Amino acid sequence: MPHAQITRMVLPEHECPFGRRALELLNENGFEVEERQLTSREETDQFKAEHGLSTTPLIVIDGETIGGCSDLEKFLSAHV
Repeated sequence: MPHAQITRMVLPEHECPFGRRALELLNENGFEVEERQLTSREETDQFKAEHGLSTTPLIVIDGETIGGCSDLEKFLSAHV
């Protein structure tokens, strides 16, 4: 079973819809998912700065950085 890591924003007042969709796609496609939730704006901003991102989520599959939700959709259409 392929392994995926997803880091996504889940704030008390807002859950990123792209992160939620990416998590659903990973689960629907049979990935073993390790999820990391960013639960504050500060934590989210720090994560994005550390990784040079402008948005979340960040998805890694079997050690390969895929990117965000649209990148995951492209990856799945080519590999699944």
